[in-house]
Amino acid sequence: MKKPRKDADKNKRTPFWRTFSAGLVTGAADDDPSGIATYSQVGAAYGYNTMLSVLLALPLMIAIQMISARVGRVTGAGVATGL
Repeated sequence: MKKPRKDADKNKRTPFWRTFSAGLVTGAADDDPSGIATYSQVGAAYGYNTMLSVLLALPLMIAIQMISARVGRVTGAGVATGL
């Protein structure tokens, strides 16, 4: 029996929902009732003033995602496995 070539696996298309990975699950898991109440209270108290924190937080979040992706690419495992 002939073994399938490894190149044949590369030509398969990944389903659209698999491209979301763990980020979608993590983001959805954070929307619990206590979190929604907290975000509502902070929004009522501070309004849009906290939006300035995005200028600092967004580049840091991007850097962490890039580091995690590179560690996973090199090791072939997730960040939690590498610790």
